[in-house]
Amino acid sequence: MTNLILGLILWSGFHLFKRLAPDARARSGMRGKGFAAIGILAGLVLMIIGYREAEGAFFWGRHPATAGINNLLMVLSVYLFAVSGMQTRLARRMRHPMLAGVKVWALGHLLVNGDVPSFVLFGGLLAWAVVQMIAINRAEPNWTPPPPAPMSKEVIAVVATVVVFGVITVIHTWLGYYPFG
Repeated sequence: MTNLILGLILWSGFHLFKRLAPDARARSGMRGKGFAAIGILAGLVLMIIGYREAEGAFFWGRHPATAGINNLLMVLSVYLFAVSGMQTRLARRMRHPMLAGVKVWALGHLLVNGDVPSFVLFGGLLAWAVVQMIAINRAEPNWTPPPPAPMSKEVIAVVATVVVFGVITVIHTWLGYYPFG
């Protein structure tokens, strides 16, 4: 569990550094961006290793109904990531579509994984996304929506969602976590 918690701390700390210490982040320049990227990657690796090796109490497991709900939430989550990258019409209405996608992803995974390591990982990332949204909103209270996007970006976002969701399901299956039913 130590690696999992350390990974969450690194991930959260490096992501929040820009908001919590903007002057220090600005002084660090491009070197600071590289250092942060390495820290975030190290946090991700530790979370994966820590989750795979962690043990803890088990409260509930997968059920076909919750697996179906989780999959719908995952499609929505992937779509929110696509919306963020493509700056679609929804991105003009949502300030933080990517962080909203993280929250939907975490909630879906908490629904089907009722053990302590899952509470730590997915609950921790859900909490991080909430704190990150609050920190961004406080640091930058004025938000200007992106300019209108052409309809082609909407179509690309939907197609990308289907493709990425398919890739995610293949990877989950390959790792031994069959995501359906």
